[in-house]
Amino acid sequence: MADVDNTDYDQPVAYDSQGRPLYAHPPTDTRAAAKTQIVDTKRQTKPIIGKYTTEQIMQMHRESVERYPQLNLSENEYIIAAVYRHWIGLVSSVSIGAVMAVLIIVGWIALPSLMPKSTISIVSLTVPVLALLAVVGIATYLAVWVYMHNRFFLTNESVIQEIQLSIFTKREQTVSLLNIEDTSFSQAGPIQYLFGYGSIRLSTEGDETTYRFDYVVNPKEQVAKINNAVEAFKDGRPAED
Repeated sequence: MADVDNTDYDQPVAYDSQGRPLYAHPPTDTRAAAKTQIVDTKRQTKPIIGKYTTEQIMQMHRESVERYPQLNLSENEYIIAAVYRHWIGLVSSVSIGAVMAVLIIVGWIALPSLMPKSTISIVSLTVPVLALLAVVGIATYLAVWVYMHNRFFLTNESVIQEIQLSIFTKREQTVSLLNIEDTSFSQAGPIQYLFGYGSIRLSTEGDETTYRFDYVVNPKEQVAKINNAVEAFKDGRPAED
């Protein structure tokens, strides 16, 4: 039982050396003044809500299907990034085509002068030369077309890689974000650093399959996007671009 304090705090309890009264002060209850602070250290178990609503996700899915009809996207799956090859990989094909075109034109102009007694003239060579230039131009265009159709797409659910081997030969590889275990990129040599391209490598769980994509523009940024999408997918929240 608590003690009852009968002290009269209006009456002096003593006097100082100069005769001034000294009074007692009532005790303060420190327990009442203290505030209880509760810190919740429980881990968040619900998925973090992304910035996209269901309607926005459906709209992005429709836009992705319209823009890339060749892809077999699942319901509510949308494209986060479409990664194309760096233009530097075209240098060899375009250079070969340009050199061949120059040689054909030089031969067209020089051949009549090299064979003065021949009936061959620039006019008579016009049609064959134009035909050869057309063949070289078409071959160069097809080489560029095949090169540029090697690409991969990052969606909110998977990574889709299109491999165009020739005009009529094409393969497609799809790996779920859930199965991606490791992502990395590499840039070898000063040329790749200077022009900002490199290679991306994806490793999956279980069968340890490795997916590789070369001549990627800014591979470090692309790997960061893939890692963010993988983390979001495994956390059960919408991936953001």
